[in-house]
Amino acid sequence: MMSHRFFSSLLLTAVLVFTALPARADHDAVHFFNNINVPPGSSVHDAVCFFCNVNVEGTADHDIVVFFGDVHIASHANHDVVNFFGSVRADDNASITHDLVNFFGTVQLGDHVTVGNDMVAMFSDLRAPDSVSVAGNTVLQPAWLLWIPFTIIAGIVIFIVQLVRTHRRRQLMAYYYPHPPYPPSQSQL
Repeated sequence: MMSHRFFSSLLLTAVLVFTALPARADHDAVHFFNNINVPPGSSVHDAVCFFCNVNVEGTADHDIVVFFGDVHIASHANHDVVNFFGSVRADDNASITHDLVNFFGTVQLGDHVTVGNDMVAMFSDLRAPDSVSVAGNTVLQPAWLLWIPFTIIAGIVIFIVQLVRTHRRRQLMAYYYPHPPYPPSQSQL
């Protein structure tokens, strides 16, 4: 009975594997540890990069997502730009038609850059002139708002650890080096 169930599930798995449709990714670029460069006059649909940089001098037709790397936009990004732990730099007159999101990095925008929807810079440094146009909401959370509570908590933890170490050191010293005996009193002599 057990082998019948095993072979039935194996046959079902084989049928599902062979009938699955292959994924289509026309003009997408997904790279690990290898930079994505879009030269002038060319385009990329989606650009996803892990531990590398994306340099768009042409056009990005859809999303740009980067983890632990930098994004440079010289002309147009026709959808979202999302970056974690890196920087986003847009040259003068560049445009991002939807959202610009950056976590734990820097955002540097040139003159007359347009963001078509929202701009979010969480725990990031934003450098943008007054000529930057953001059509939606702008959410800025500077990095120091994150680091000040962490610094206070780290200081409290360090203080408590030092207190515990001092207490243990005193106990250890008292155990191995007890107080010397008191001198004999006059009545014992």
